[in-house]
Amino acid sequence: MATQLLKRCFPQTPRLQPSPLFFSDEASQDLVTSLVSILTHQRSKSRWSSLRSACPNGINPCEFSQITLQLKNKPHLALRFFLWTNSNSLCHHNLSSYSTLIHLLARSRRYSHAYDLIATAIRSSSSHLNDNPRCRFDAPPLNLFETLVKTYRDCGSSPFVFDLLIKACLDSKKVDPSLEIVRMLLSRGISPKVSTLNSLISRVCRIRGVDGGYAIYRELFRLDEENLEISKRGLGFRVIPNVHTYNELMLCFYQDGLVDKVEEIWREMGEMGCKPNACSYGVFMAGFCEEGKMEDAEKLWEEMRNEEIEPDVVCYNTMIGGFCKVGDVGRAEEFFREMGLAGIDSTASTFEHLVKGYCNIGDVDSAFLVYRDMCRRALRPDASTLDLMIRLLCDRSRVQDALDFVRNAVGKFDLFPKEKSYEALIKGLCLEGKMEEALKVQAEMVGKGFQPNSEIYDAFIDGYIRQGNEELAGALRNEMLQTQLQS
Repeated sequence: MATQLLKRCFPQTPRLQPSPLFFSDEASQDLVTSLVSILTHQRSKSRWSSLRSACPNGINPCEFSQITLQLKNKPHLALRFFLWTNSNSLCHHNLSSYSTLIHLLARSRRYSHAYDLIATAIRSSSSHLNDNPRCRFDAPPLNLFETLVKTYRDCGSSPFVFDLLIKACLDSKKVDPSLEIVRMLLSRGISPKVSTLNSLISRVCRIRGVDGGYAIYRELFRLDEENLEISKRGLGFRVIPNVHTYNELMLCFYQDGLVDKVEEIWREMGEMGCKPNACSYGVFMAGFCEEGKMEDAEKLWEEMRNEEIEPDVVCYNTMIGGFCKVGDVGRAEEFFREMGLAGIDSTASTFEHLVKGYCNIGDVDSAFLVYRDMCRRALRPDASTLDLMIRLLCDRSRVQDALDFVRNAVGKFDLFPKEKSYEALIKGLCLEGKMEEALKVQAEMVGKGFQPNSEIYDAFIDGYIRQGNEELAGALRNEMLQTQLQS
């Protein structure tokens, strides 16, 4: 069906010159026939030397295309032949010869090879763009698209070849050519796969902002007022947005802090008759959790369970993090236990939320227990968790525990405290009179690129005064003054 539509929409354009795939030169025809015979009938050991003897001066792109067409049932051999001509510099390939092989690989579902060849063709045409008068566009992907369209019927290709081209453009961050290709396809009544459109919308969101991505979403899925009803019913050639389309938009709006827009997309998804999945609920719940609206988040949770949608680890972590943020660690623990009973493995984020939750309510012992459980499971903590634990322990006058905590994190996870955490450790050690230990921490701090500030100097000075060492305290005062003057 799609192939027939392409044939109608991409008719062969009348040419003033012979088709790049057909030619009347008898010598060329004989050479093509001879090379095809060698490729298909000789064994691999003698094949390549025979080919070299048969075409000592190489072949032109038209001849390569003709040979490739006759190998349409042997795509692997056609690809090997291409690689052989390239490595031996026997053919100066152009967009037509590339396109022939790309079509052949696409129609035989060798998508990864077709994709790689598309990327190679784009790079190659970029370097020779100014040398080729046949290139009508400034963007190599558009020239390749035009050539793929012209050679589509001759090669009996698959429509997915255009999805591969768009994907290659997006992967190389060529958003504008990707948009132009999609628009040209849509104008001819052909739509790329919805997954391809989703990738394009996602990339636009990240490069031009989520508002730009949303505008492209409206355009590509034809969601203007006059076409909305047609789109909802799935009539015509239009591809309907799926749950992944809406998930991507909601996620982008959420990451931009636009929770009200997340809710707007959620409603739009319902109006289009698209059923949300666990990811959809997770993003929507995250918006409520971010604003501390845990009652609304729980309502969504219940709705998800009523719809018999099983929550994933992201959903559980979202709820656990939300309750920890508002100080309801008990409720967070309930979700943690439910998560375990459901057979879902906890992640580092799960424990990070619980550790920070207990730290926020001042329950350092519970935070420490959760942290130790996290370490037993070989989950790496975040540096911010390390700093939070250090400061909380120091605030509770448990400096030695904080120091042991640091040594464990450094030895096991190669994590190091930030400047404020070093400062808290040094202050605590000086307050307890452990000056030698404080000096070691200060030396480690300097080794990490942090210079002592006035508060650290004051901590050492106060510590030495309490020990009765006025001479060293005075020397430190002078050093601090000189440091301040130099800065």
